[in-house]
Amino acid sequence: MTAIEGKIVLITGANRGIGRAMLEEALSRGAQQVYAGTRGSFTHPDERVTPLILDITDEAQTQQAVQAVPSLDILVNNAGVALPDDLNDHAVIERHLAVNLFGIHRVTQAFLPLLVRSRGAIVNALSTAALVPLSIVPAYSISKAAALSLTQSQRALLTDQGVRVHAVFTGPTDTDMNRGFDIPKASPESVAQAIFDGVEKQEEDIFPDPMSQTLADGWRNSPFAYNDEEI
Repeated sequence: MTAIEGKIVLITGANRGIGRAMLEEALSRGAQQVYAGTRGSFTHPDERVTPLILDITDEAQTQQAVQAVPSLDILVNNAGVALPDDLNDHAVIERHLAVNLFGIHRVTQAFLPLLVRSRGAIVNALSTAALVPLSIVPAYSISKAAALSLTQSQRALLTDQGVRVHAVFTGPTDTDMNRGFDIPKASPESVAQAIFDGVEKQEEDIFPDPMSQTLADGWRNSPFAYNDEEI
């Protein structure tokens, strides 16, 4: 078990949706400090919360954030973008990859020395779209599939350095990103709770809501869902 209590946590995209719910959940579990990475100004009444201006596509802001964080136990790569498209606009595909793939990589590489020092954990917020593409957001699906491959590669490379890497396969959740879809959705609070439950139990692949859980057994039993014991 890896308790959140007493840990130092950084969450990107922490001002709304699942990111905000994870911030509150980390506080409720007794986190020592939570760095809230956001693209704009952000305030929080809990003195354990330290806002960080952090656009994960901006190298300069990323390096400034690193200078502001002296130690870190858990990095949550939550920030992401999802735009409807039909794969006809190359710029839309590039935008998704810039945020959902290269953003994760940039932030992880920047904070990796701190995580190696603490033998900490990385939590990459993916999506069930990484496994089952959605036709309404194909560029998003592509970027999340790429982020899954990145996550598995990080897991293979970092296990010897004592850093755990978690993949979170979130299904439909009641956030701004999914506001226009008339489908059953999990609450951000329940998803955040399930994510941290998975982190504390050291589950490498986390399926935090009822829809994603329908895919869990099939994925875990597939030859592509290797874990660090098999590397």
